[in-house]
Amino acid sequence: MHKESTSRIRQPLLAALYLLLALLGLAGVGAARAEEPPAVIRFGVSNAGVGNPPRVGTGWNAVAQQRGFVEEEFRNDKTKVEWIFFKGQGPAVNEALTNKQLDFTTLGDLPSIVGRSVGVPARLVLVTGRTNTYLIARTGSGIEKFSDIRGKRIGLHKGTATQLAANRAFQRHKLTERDVKLVNLEPAASLAAFQSGDLDAVFGSNNNLFLVDKGEGKVVYSTREEPTNNGQGHILVHEDFSAKYPETTKRIVKALLKAAHYTSEDVNRAEVIKLWASAGRVTEAHYNWEYQGVPLAWRFSPLFDAYAVARNKQSVEEAFQYKLIRKKFDVDQWIDRRWQNAALKELQLENYWTQFDANGKPLRDTGGARVERLGSSR
Repeated sequence: MHKESTSRIRQPLLAALYLLLALLGLAGVGAARAEEPPAVIRFGVSNAGVGNPPRVGTGWNAVAQQRGFVEEEFRNDKTKVEWIFFKGQGPAVNEALTNKQLDFTTLGDLPSIVGRSVGVPARLVLVTGRTNTYLIARTGSGIEKFSDIRGKRIGLHKGTATQLAANRAFQRHKLTERDVKLVNLEPAASLAAFQSGDLDAVFGSNNNLFLVDKGEGKVVYSTREEPTNNGQGHILVHEDFSAKYPETTKRIVKALLKAAHYTSEDVNRAEVIKLWASAGRVTEAHYNWEYQGVPLAWRFSPLFDAYAVARNKQSVEEAFQYKLIRKKFDVDQWIDRRWQNAALKELQLENYWTQFDANGKPLRDTGGARVERLGSSR
């Protein structure tokens, strides 16, 4: 009887001991498998940047870089963040991604679409914002409206988001690239050719608006009032990096979302615009004009809402239609929402940014300026 009682007592004690050992063993395994972030995070920027050393000029990604949001996230890990700028813009970034020289990068819609169509192993993780495209005609060129560009020398960097926006404008005005003398130049070279009189007009971003201030040109077309025709930028992650460093990937996305949130807060609007303007060329007045009546949270939302997804799908269809890519692909499979969703939850920002429908109309009121569409400035 005594032996049986002892046995009954020992059994639960042994079971508890085995459970404790098992838990300790699992804890040890978990500790051994804890992710060690890489020594360096290579972050590409799909333009030459401004200043020396170069910096991102605008958008919440400029705030992220200038204010060190990613660096701060990894400060205790002693992980270095390298910002690598590409004068060759989108095509050069795609080459770097293919050669595994980048972990994350910024990239416009067309070059990222071109890359995906040929198998560049990178996926979309954030939207950097909606960008307007301007066509500025040189003073004395005889161009007063868009249709006047027929037969004129037009500067445009092919393979970039600007080319897709330009093709949309051509189609809207019943023209094609063949109806003009298109000169394929990088932005700096295009600007120099414009100012020397070798170009009659140039497609570009608001970086070229200073030409209007100097009396060297006038805006004859823009996408400011055409939210379904403007472009958008993205943050992409190399698939090898996200597979090897899932926790690090989420932390990077979280740091970038913090920068997007800071940019989106109306209380920071004046400070953010001043930061952008300090990069040179685009003045505070131009930024205030471009975003007049529009909350920055609307223009720089990082979300893959219905609008962002629709624009990407539209861009893929049009890139194929304009023969800029040879085959289409599934946009929904291209977008990787895992990191954004997890980071939004951690930051408790799931409901912060307004969602927009496919046509650019807000699905709910943010309490900010009341405008009819995403791109409207009225």
